[in-house]
Amino acid sequence: MIPAEQARRDRGQKRRLRTFLPELIQLERLLAEAPEGVSSSVLSRVNVRDLELPVYRVDLGTDRKDAPVVMLIGGVHGLERIGTQVVMAWLSSFLARLAWDDSVQALLERVHITLLPMLNPGGMYLNQRSNPNGVDLMRNAPITAQDRSAFLLGGQRLSPRLPWYTGDPEQGMEAENLALESVIRELLPGRPFSLALDCHSGFGWQDQIWFPYAYRRRPMRRIGSVMALKLIWEQAYPNHTYRFEPQSAHYLTHGDLWDYFYKQVNRTSAGVFLPLTLEMGSWRWIRKRPRQLFRLEGFFNPLVPHRHQRVLRSHMPWIDFLLNAAASHENWLPGADEESMLREAAIMHWYRDSR
Repeated sequence: MIPAEQARRDRGQKRRLRTFLPELIQLERLLAEAPEGVSSSVLSRVNVRDLELPVYRVDLGTDRKDAPVVMLIGGVHGLERIGTQVVMAWLSSFLARLAWDDSVQALLERVHITLLPMLNPGGMYLNQRSNPNGVDLMRNAPITAQDRSAFLLGGQRLSPRLPWYTGDPEQGMEAENLALESVIRELLPGRPFSLALDCHSGFGWQDQIWFPYAYRRRPMRRIGSVMALKLIWEQAYPNHTYRFEPQSAHYLTHGDLWDYFYKQVNRTSAGVFLPLTLEMGSWRWIRKRPRQLFRLEGFFNPLVPHRHQRVLRSHMPWIDFLLNAAASHENWLPGADEESMLREAAIMHWYRDSR
C-alpha cells in the first residue's frame, strides 16, 4: 500500500474510533501522559471490521511478590460502557494525585494495582453486550450451575444470535477471557490478599456489590472475609447506598467468570482472593429520563451529562476504600476463629432462606 493510501486509511480508522469507541482514544491518551512508574501493555488484539482493537493492561504500585493486589476491570459487556468509564475516571484521578499526594505515593509502596479498563473492546465498538463472536464473556467460563438457572439469562448454548450465549465448550474460553486469566495466574497465586472489582451496569434501583457464587446457592469458602469487608466499609462510610449480596440471591448462571477464577485461585493459594462485582442500578437513570428507553445504550448508561458525571464520581470512595483495605488487610482480615464466627453471621444474613 502506498503511503498516501495508508495515511487515508489511518485517518478513516481514527474517525471510526472517535465515533464508535472514544473510550479507547481517551485511554491511550491517558496512558501516553502517565507518569513514570505506570506501565501498560497489550494483552490481546480483537479483530473487528478490519480494525485490531487492543486489550490493555495497566500496572502501578509495588512489584513485591508478597504485596496485596487490587484488580479493576471494566467493559466486560460492550453495552455497559459506564463500567469502563468508571475505571478510567478513577485512574485519571489517581494519576493526577500522584504528582502531589504523599499518601497516594505511600499507598503504592504497599499495594500493586492492575487495571483492565476495557476487556471487550470489540463489543463496545459494535455496541453489543457480547464480544464480536456473539459470546457473553460473563457466561463463558467452564463452570455449570448446580441448580436450574434462569431461562436464557443464566446462559444458553442455542445460538450466538441470542443474548447470554455461553460459547462452544469445546472451543474453550474466548480470547478476552484468556487474556484476563493470564493476568490472574501471573499475579494472584501466593499473595496473602487480593481482590478484584468488575464494574457493570444492570437493571435495578440500587447500586449493588455482588460476590460469588452465581453457580450455586451455598456460600463461598471465604464468606466470613466478605462479611468482614462489608462491616469495615459500613463503619467507615455509614451513609453508603450499596447493597451487598451474593449473585445467587438473584439468579443462577452457567459459566460465571468470577466463580471460576475464585475457585481456581483458592485451589492453588493459601491467601484470600475476593472477587467483587459492582452492579450500577440503571433503572434510576431510566426513571429520571424515560426517553432513554428509545436508545439501546440508554438501558445501561446514564445519558444526561450531569448524571453521568455524578455516577463517575460517586464510586471513587468505594474504589479508594478497596485499595486502602487491601493495603491494610492484616488489620481487619479475620483469623481462623473470627472467620468461623463471621461465616455464621454471613449465613444468617444472606443464606437464611436457602438453608
